[in-house]
Amino acid sequence: MRHFARLIEALAFTPQRNGKIRHLVEHFRTRPDPDRGIALGALTGDLDLRQVTPSLLRGLVAEKVDEELFRLSYDFVGDLAETIALIWPVAEAPEDPPLAELVAELEATGKAALPGVIAARLDRLEPSARYAYLKIATGALRVGVSARLARTALAEFGSVPVEEIEELWHGLEPPFESLFAWLEGGEKPVSAARSPFRPVMLSTATDLDQLGPLAPEDFAAEWKWDGIRVQAAVEDGERRLYSRTGEDISGSFPDLLDALDFEGTIDGELLVRRGESVAAFGELQKRLNRKTVGKGLLKSHPAALRAYDILIHGHEDMRAQPFDRRRARLEQVIAKADPERIDLSPLLSFDTWDALAALRADPPDPVIEGLMIKRRDSPYLAGRIRGHWFKWKRDPMTVDAVLLYAQRGHGKRSGYYSDFTFGLWDGNMLVPVGKAYFGFTDAELKSLDRFVRSNTTERFGPVRAVKPELVLEIAFEGLNRSTRHKSGVAMRFPRIARIRTDKPAQEADRLEALTALLPPEGPPA
Repeated sequence: MRHFARLIEALAFTPQRNGKIRHLVEHFRTRPDPDRGIALGALTGDLDLRQVTPSLLRGLVAEKVDEELFRLSYDFVGDLAETIALIWPVAEAPEDPPLAELVAELEATGKAALPGVIAARLDRLEPSARYAYLKIATGALRVGVSARLARTALAEFGSVPVEEIEELWHGLEPPFESLFAWLEGGEKPVSAARSPFRPVMLSTATDLDQLGPLAPEDFAAEWKWDGIRVQAAVEDGERRLYSRTGEDISGSFPDLLDALDFEGTIDGELLVRRGESVAAFGELQKRLNRKTVGKGLLKSHPAALRAYDILIHGHEDMRAQPFDRRRARLEQVIAKADPERIDLSPLLSFDTWDALAALRADPPDPVIEGLMIKRRDSPYLAGRIRGHWFKWKRDPMTVDAVLLYAQRGHGKRSGYYSDFTFGLWDGNMLVPVGKAYFGFTDAELKSLDRFVRSNTTERFGPVRAVKPELVLEIAFEGLNRSTRHKSGVAMRFPRIARIRTDKPAQEADRLEALTALLPPEGPPA
């Protein structure tokens, strides 16, 4: 466990992607099975240990530590697991059990016995190991490592293409012993999953200046819809729907799954579509991350696939063929599909980049967030390969808002207030409309942190209310209705674009200006 705790600490305090990969490769190289596979599963979210709740942990620490001391410590640290790990009484003779032993114990322990088991382990672990143990137990392991990054580290460890690992991934599970055996020179495992995920091709951002030297006739263009990029795969009757990162989301969209009557793999956009009308992203959100979907939601928010590309047709791998040839095959496949559930992303007609810019400036649907531009001779290449596919998004929306609350960050940001809630004027009141935790530089983070500490008016655990004096320019990609927020709106991808020290809070924007940007409302869920 000690080695895993050191890995977590190193990952949390290493901002660079390549640095994180080096730490992971070293851990995979030096740790034995099954511990390294359990560590991998914890990082990729493939361990399912969700019984341990924050309330359970608070109950445990209340029996060990003075309540006021814990409250003050939690307010300073800002992270429950870290606070408990540091404040728990010191073990006289700390133990170092294998990571696999601890995970197996958590998996086998019933809910009633869980508090006693966790407390006994905390009594015998050193602080850094306690922290890692609690993060695994609660499923809140956030150290800046995505599942894709972990698989990239595996590829470097085994000197194999990451695409080979991703195509096997859904047939494997922790502790991944067959995977590690292959990466160390053994036999390649055969994926146990039919209809496997194929790594997607990604685009790079562009603008009119960058497109200028390129020949327009060499490219095809289509609208970039504001949905979820997905991959629909069918093999021997097995239907699956994957997110762009390879997460199996089939269970959330049984209506679309039933409509997949082709054999192969199609790349496209997941949307809520009612006839010819595409609903706003907020409507799609009502379908996401649901284990079961009721009949009412299936009827009011029907899922659909807008097809972009075809990777596999029957048993033929189309990825090495040029885009134009794949497009022709895709048109043949979609022509036989249920048009209510699956349709084709139309290609746009243009002969100059200025003509395409005019289309981008006046899209036919508010759900469109820009353009996709693809080389006609481009093969389907996994990853972000420059020069083949481009995205030319519409300019983000912006609003000037007032900083209202700040919360401590995690990992390398645990010493700073880095999560900021902001609001707009509604009459004479400021109403919270969103939260942002990126977009600023390290120097700006320190400036914001100083403002929070110097202008705190109230404290709520790790959250501070501040004097409503600082204006922030917030950029965001879209706006949805929301019953969870008092303002009735929720921003998509909000970020701090500028700190407006030049602007008084009284001149910040008003809520009605924001709500005027909302898309038309769909039927209730």
